[in-house]
Amino acid sequence: MGTVVAIILVFVGCCSNVVSLELLVRDFPGCGNIVTFAQFVFIALEGFIFETKLGRKGPAIPIRNYVIMVTMFFTVSVINNYALNFNIAMPLHMIFRSGSLIANMVLGIIILKKRYSASKYVSIVLISAGIFICTIMSAKQVNMSQEGSEEEGFHAFLHWLVGIAMLTFALLMSARMGIFQETLYKKYGKHSREALFYNHFLPLPGFLLLSSDIYKHAVLFSHTAPVLVPVIDGRVPVMWIYLLVNIITQYVCIRGVFILTTECASLTVTLVVTLRKFLSLIFSIVYFQNPFTPWHWLGTAVVFVGTLLYTEVWGGVTPSSSRKKKKKAQ
Repeated sequence: MGTVVAIILVFVGCCSNVVSLELLVRDFPGCGNIVTFAQFVFIALEGFIFETKLGRKGPAIPIRNYVIMVTMFFTVSVINNYALNFNIAMPLHMIFRSGSLIANMVLGIIILKKRYSASKYVSIVLISAGIFICTIMSAKQVNMSQEGSEEEGFHAFLHWLVGIAMLTFALLMSARMGIFQETLYKKYGKHSREALFYNHFLPLPGFLLLSSDIYKHAVLFSHTAPVLVPVIDGRVPVMWIYLLVNIITQYVCIRGVFILTTECASLTVTLVVTLRKFLSLIFSIVYFQNPFTPWHWLGTAVVFVGTLLYTEVWGGVTPSSSRKKKKKAQ
């Protein structure tokens, strides 16, 4: 039952989170900072109450290691959200972040001196090709969608390139953080919930640097159309409702992934998360009518086929089938 509940939490929580984020960024493309801040505050508060027992329980992993991890985690979260300010469409944003396998493999080879099977390298080529196709087609759309002089179109294209550079940097930084976490867990044991709390609690002072932007969007949110909320028998600006939904669904998503990692093998976790990303992508395109050409569909298909090949889903099914045949023969 734990596995089934976790899978439901991942699909419902993560997919709903993507929808609520899209609703927010459609009206306020630069609201990434206030969204990230709200998510961090909520998860940090929950962790302080239930994980640290109101501060009475100390960390199992030395705090200095969390400071390093938090620096990377905070940077990745802020840059990923802030990249939406640079003409980055939501589908491209989601596809680009699916390239985490590429970054993990490259840094694993460089830092941990790992070696992989031929299928792993083929999957990386497929994922790279898929992201390349989607990136090139989105670049053409940016140029075509710009009205005005040729110079304005060129500046818009450079603006878009900055967003791509930000996503690339965040991708590599996220992979480096994963390797750092892997080495910590090998040394001190797995403490996922503890890491979740410190990754959201320690960065909170850093949001002071973004306080003006957060305040500006809080004011903008407060001036949006009010919606009747029966629970409080009053009206609340619609953007605050979307933000609340985003916070709750983000928490549900993270909790679902955490439960899944404790109940299932990493192969199952990766497959579930991959399918969740694909479902979110399809919904984003269809419901929000995001521009998506046949080339985008081809790139998306190649990315996800490569991801499934990386997780050895087909290889993992074969042994299971052969074991059933052996049992029948016996």
